[in-house]
Amino acid sequence: MMSVSLFHNDFCVFIVTGSLAYLLGSIPFGPILTKLAGLGDLRHIGSGNTGATNVLRTGHKSLAAATLVLDAAKGSVAVLLIPIIFPHLSLQTAVIAAFFAVFGHCYPVFLEFHGGKGVATGLGTILALSPITGILGCVLWLCAARFTHISSVGALSAFTLMPIIACINFFIKDGLSFHQAFIPITTFLISSLVIARHRGNVTRLLSGKEPKIGMSKQNL
Repeated sequence: MMSVSLFHNDFCVFIVTGSLAYLLGSIPFGPILTKLAGLGDLRHIGSGNTGATNVLRTGHKSLAAATLVLDAAKGSVAVLLIPIIFPHLSLQTAVIAAFFAVFGHCYPVFLEFHGGKGVATGLGTILALSPITGILGCVLWLCAARFTHISSVGALSAFTLMPIIACINFFIKDGLSFHQAFIPITTFLISSLVIARHRGNVTRLLSGKEPKIGMSKQNL
C-alpha cells in the first residue's frame, strides 16, 4: 500500500509540475510588450508568431531583445524554481518543467494555443538543465545566425546539435548513470519540438524564400 501511495503522490507531483511549467511558459511576453508599446497585436504582424524574431519585424530592437531575455528567463525559472517545491524529485521535476515550459510557449493557453517556436525558451531551459550544453547551443545559434543572417538557420543549427552535445557531456560526466540520462533525453525532446515548429522555415530555406533577420514579411 505504501508503494502504491508513493506512486500516486509522485504522479500528482509530476502533474502539478507540468501544469505550473506550462502556465509559466504560456506567458506571452512578445504580445504583451508590443501591445504596451502601442504596436498592436503581434499575431497580426509578420509571421504571426509570438517570439523575439517576429517582434524584431516591428523594427523595435529593444523590444525584441526584451522578449528574447524574458522568454529565455521563463524557461530557466521553471527549471530552477519549480523543483525547489519538490526537493525529493528535483531532477525529475526539473526535466518535466523544462519540456512543458517550452510546450507552453509554443502552444500557450492564453493565446488560443498559438505561440512562438520555442527557441529562446528552449535555450533558457537547457541552460538551466545543462549549462555547458546551453552555452554551446547559444554560441552555435548566434554564430550561424550571424553568418547567414537568417534566424531559423541559427535555431535549427543549435537545436540539431544540442542533443549530441548533451549526450557527449552525459557520457563524459556521468558515465552510464541512468538517473542523469533524463537531461540528454529531455534536450532531445525539446529540440525535436523546436525543430518541428520550424517545418515551414525548412520549406522556405529549401526554396530560397526564407527572409533574413529584420526583414518585414507579412505572409511567412
